[in-house]
Amino acid sequence: MVKQNCLFCNVANNSMESATIFENSEFKVVLDPFPASKGHTLIIPKEHIENIYELDTESASRLFALATHIAKVLKNTYDCDGLNVLQNNGAAAGQTVFHYHMHLIPRYSDDKVNINWETVKFEKEQLQEMASEIASKL
Repeated sequence: MVKQNCLFCNVANNSMESATIFENSEFKVVLDPFPASKGHTLIIPKEHIENIYELDTESASRLFALATHIAKVLKNTYDCDGLNVLQNNGAAAGQTVFHYHMHLIPRYSDDKVNINWETVKFEKEQLQEMASEIASKL
């Protein structure tokens, strides 16, 4: 399903111009028009999927296989020193376009990209309790 007035539905389905790198029946890979660095790429499903919670396992598998391939191409093309794979889900996590998309951000030793957070301290017992709680629901 394509959602009207969705920015990434429009990009993914060619209603809006983009610098396209790759396209198949399921995904479109484009350069981010507001990049953090040279080669900053977005992988966008053509179907409107709001976030990771709506993404089925099979599509996720194909998406990450594509991301791995594109990451290697970016490394080979731009000889970047590293790469961030970034994906936000929900406003609290920084999602601003509510259509699932994955960022591949080539990193360079001298870049000004800043993806950091303050760490939270948990005791070993608290970590074990959280691990057990999550594992029990798998």
